[in-house]
Amino acid sequence: KMAEKQEEPSNAQNGEPDNAEEGEGKKKKVKREDLPPFEIVTGERLPAIFFKFQFRNVEYSSGRNKTFLCYVVETQGKEPATSRGYLEDEHAAAHAEMAFFNTILPTCQAGARHDVTWYVSSSPCVTCAQRICEALRKNKGLRLTIMVGRLFMWDEPEMQAALRSMKEAGCKLRIMKPQDFEYVWKNFVEQEEGEEAKSFVPWEDIQENFLYYEEKLAEIL
Repeated sequence: KMAEKQEEPSNAQNGEPDNAEEGEGKKKKVKREDLPPFEIVTGERLPAIFFKFQFRNVEYSSGRNKTFLCYVVETQGKEPATSRGYLEDEHAAAHAEMAFFNTILPTCQAGARHDVTWYVSSSPCVTCAQRICEALRKNKGLRLTIMVGRLFMWDEPEMQAALRSMKEAGCKLRIMKPQDFEYVWKNFVEQEEGEEAKSFVPWEDIQENFLYYEEKLAEIL
């Protein structure tokens, strides 16, 4: 099974420079116990190093224990509007999917129709899948499409049932194609100031891994 491959990321792949101690102004290292129970990071564009590591559609996810969620909300109301940004969960207590419903959706026009597209590094966990189903059943004006880079624990029966329940609740689930990764790169990833925008460079196996996950998702749903 490809899922058993291991890959240990360097600090740099996790978005921390390998010489973290010599980083800007020699930032004091924060002890794990000093951190708040969770922190949701929000913004408009994520660092390229995070994208290249966390969104990679590999079949092993060692070290990839965060969820990065890029969103586009198109509001069809009296005042049509489009908003976009990204969320990432820093610690395991709150997931980016939950944060979207708790912090982003409430800021959108009440009573309007919202067409929401998420581009996420991996598919939701069972708890988040339940929350997505609840939100869709409660809010009839919400349309949700989730584009996922990888399937999270797809071989677990409980996870497969959660994916099916999301589909039944009206959520469209899709595996990200190479063009979708390119879209995220152009629209959600920071480009270095003063430099011309770098074009997206697909990694090896991007198409092969997309087809692998697409087949798995089709079998599950």
